[in-house]
Amino acid sequence: MSAYALLWAAIVAAGLLAWLTKLAGHTVPEAWLENPRVHRIAAFVTVALLSALFAVQAFTAGSSVVVDARVAAVAVAAVLLWRRAPFIVVVLAAAVVAAALRWLGWG
Repeated sequence: MSAYALLWAAIVAAGLLAWLTKLAGHTVPEAWLENPRVHRIAAFVTVALLSALFAVQAFTAGSSVVVDARVAAVAVAAVLLWRRAPFIVVVLAAAVVAAALRWLGWG
């Protein structure tokens, strides 16, 4: 079997797996989904996944851990969010800090 055929087999298998996962979600009884424990777990899983994504994007480059302008920008954003600044101010301030530090040669 050629590499091209294997690639298409993997794509079709992934599509079928995604479809079966959606189908399984539709067949779950409604009573299970209304359970408060399920809502709590779903909220925690969402936060955990977003935190992991953030950590990978902010603190790694390739396969190594780095501390660069992104870390400083995230710190500025965290402080501004803690001080309840408007979201657009947080985004702009973090972008300015990251750009300034990169212009100065850090990261």
